[in-house]
Amino acid sequence: MMHVYLCKETRSLLNEVATVIHGPAACFKIQYWGVDPCLFDNQPHKHSFFEVCYVISGDGEYTENGVLYPLRAGTHFCSRPGIKHQIRTQKGLFILFVAFELDETQSEDAMRDAFQELAEHAEVCLYDGDHHPTALLWKSLLIREDHGSLPAAAVPTLAYTLLVSFLSLFGKETGKPMVIRKNTNILLQRAKLYIRDNLSQPLHLSDVAGYLNVSERHLSRLFSEGIHETYTDFIRSERIRQAAHLLLTSELSINEIAEVTGFSSVHYFTHTFKKEKKLPPGKFRKQEQTSR
Repeated sequence: MMHVYLCKETRSLLNEVATVIHGPAACFKIQYWGVDPCLFDNQPHKHSFFEVCYVISGDGEYTENGVLYPLRAGTHFCSRPGIKHQIRTQKGLFILFVAFELDETQSEDAMRDAFQELAEHAEVCLYDGDHHPTALLWKSLLIREDHGSLPAAAVPTLAYTLLVSFLSLFGKETGKPMVIRKNTNILLQRAKLYIRDNLSQPLHLSDVAGYLNVSERHLSRLFSEGIHETYTDFIRSERIRQAAHLLLTSELSINEIAEVTGFSSVHYFTHTFKKEKKLPPGKFRKQEQTSR
């Protein structure tokens, strides 16, 4: 099915809402977005930033440092900073492009290294890429005549994903990601969320390790190395944190709060709470309510 794209409207939207793009690992400054249904020749020139293009339809040629690359539908090509280049075409190209640079002061080291590598060693031109994830991201940004388009609020996030996708699209080492992250933080976060959502249960180390499909030793090490706190200490502090919250925001009795926060007895709850908060639960509730 052929979609009719609203090029002028898309260009205006992108240049309005996606000029500085912040993401979890990088920040990009956009120089301009282009959506041109019939681009013709330009003069040889160079930029101090990246310019990445995607050909929707048409034929032509791209020249970079004297090397000629034919252009056709589905072609992605990358003009790197400081490299002289030129586009030529007899009948015009329907082309999408974005010019951008990485804000190194607000980006992680891995991203800075990855885009530096791209600036030095990127594949210049890639063909038959209409089904590559990058092409799908491009097309998702376009406003369609049938109104099958994303809301404007979603554009910056999608634009960030598009820019990051250039690393795998043009990276020389296509067999592996250019930015590699350890999953240690994800496992630790999952463990903490599971604990917080299930405080009324015993939460033995073996139970949580089984839920995460890791060894007990590995789970214990995640806590000690990740937050410098033992697994047992973390659970105890979470139980006290939740108990304090319930004391201040609910009408549950001390017995009920001890039960829903996973303490084996009211006596143990009272002893542990007093050790942590310097007051027994009843006095803590009364003092905090009085001070409000």
